[in-house]
Amino acid sequence: MTFALCLDNEGYEAALELRKLYPVLPPEANDPTGYVRVVDESGEDYLYSLAAFEIIALPPQVERKLAATLK
Repeated sequence: MTFALCLDNEGYEAALELRKLYPVLPPEANDPTGYVRVVDESGEDYLYSLAAFEIIALPPQVERKLAATLK
């Protein structure tokens, strides 16, 4: 599973917290370039500008533990 760190939540303060890791889902066929599908504070996935996030490479063990907390 991929995770992204929120670095800019301007305009989405209720949906995204700064400096928080969010799960990233694979893009759907019609998703525009430059956007990332993130599971936000609502628990649903939405498209956000990729510029607002930094994709984070985590050690496999940490990634597995984080993914397990989402189930």
